[in-house]
Amino acid sequence: MPLHPKIAEALAAAPAPPPGPLDPAAMRAAEEAQVPPPADRLPLHCVEDVTARTSAGELPLRIYTPAEADAYGLLVYFHGGAFFLGSLETHDHVARSLAAETGLKVVSAGYRRAPEHAFPAGLDDCTAAVRWAAANGASLGWDGTTLAVAGDSSGGTYAAAVAAQARDDGFDRITHQVLYYPSLDLDFDPARYPSLRENAVGHGLETAALKPFNAFYLDSGADPADPRVSPIKRADLTGLPPALIVTGELDPLRDEGEEYGRRLRDAGVDAVVSRYPGAGHGFVQHFSWIPEYHRVYAETRDFLAPRGGGAAA
Repeated sequence: MPLHPKIAEALAAAPAPPPGPLDPAAMRAAEEAQVPPPADRLPLHCVEDVTARTSAGELPLRIYTPAEADAYGLLVYFHGGAFFLGSLETHDHVARSLAAETGLKVVSAGYRRAPEHAFPAGLDDCTAAVRWAAANGASLGWDGTTLAVAGDSSGGTYAAAVAAQARDDGFDRITHQVLYYPSLDLDFDPARYPSLRENAVGHGLETAALKPFNAFYLDSGADPADPRVSPIKRADLTGLPPALIVTGELDPLRDEGEEYGRRLRDAGVDAVVSRYPGAGHGFVQHFSWIPEYHRVYAETRDFLAPRGGGAAA
C-alpha cells in the first residue's frame, strides 16, 4: 500500500536537508530542539536520571517507573539514530510509552556515539547497561522474571548484538529481544535485499542515505562483516532469546529484519515478525502518535507478557 497519508504529509512539509557533508553537531541540535518540555510529556509514576558505574565506565541512564508496585519486570532500551544521533531526550517519548503500555520498568541507556567514540564503545555501553540492570535488580525492584532488551533502528542493532553477546558470555538473564526496524546488515549493497531497491526513494529514509548516515560508525572501526556490527551475519543463532521484529512495509531495511526473523526461527528461536503497512523507517520514533502505529506498544506488551514470546504462526 502507499505511504500512510499523515506520514506523506509530514514528509512533504519537512525542510530539505542542508547541502554538503553531514554535520553531527548541527543535526543533534536540530533533533534536540524538537523535544517537548517535560510538562508536555506522558506522565509516569517516576522518571529518574542516574549515572551508573559499569565495566565500560560511567554511563547515563534514565529509569522510567510506570506506576507504584512492589516489583517490576525490566526492559533495557537503546535509542536509534544511525549510531551518531539520538539521545535520552530525543527518544524519551518512546521509553515513556514502553513503560506505560508494558508496565515494565524501563532503563534507557545514554550510550556513547560515533564519531567521537570509536567502535565498540556504544556496544560496550549497551552491554554494560544490561549487566548493570541485572546486578542492581534489588534497588530497581526487579521481580527476577522479565529482562528484555529493545531498540529502534541502530538501537535495534545494539539490542540484537547484546543478546547474542550475552549468549556467548553465558549471561542467561535476557528473556526477550524487541527490534524495531533494526539495521542488521551494514553492507548496504542494494543487490542484497529487494527492499533496498523497492523502497529506495520517497518514503523518508532512502537507500542512498544509508552509507553516509552510517559512515561515522563504520569509519570508527565497525566492520560490516563483524556479527557484532551486522548481527544477521552471525552463523549460529541457536539459544538466543525470543524475538519480536517490527518492520515497516516501505522501509529499505524491511527485508533484512524479516530475514533475521526467518533465520531465528530456523535456529529454533521463537520469533515474531510484524510488518506495519504504509510505514517507512522510523515510524515508532516519529509517527507512533498515529493510532495504526501506536499499537506497536500494545504488541510489545503482549509479546513481553509472562507467557513469553510464542512462536510465529
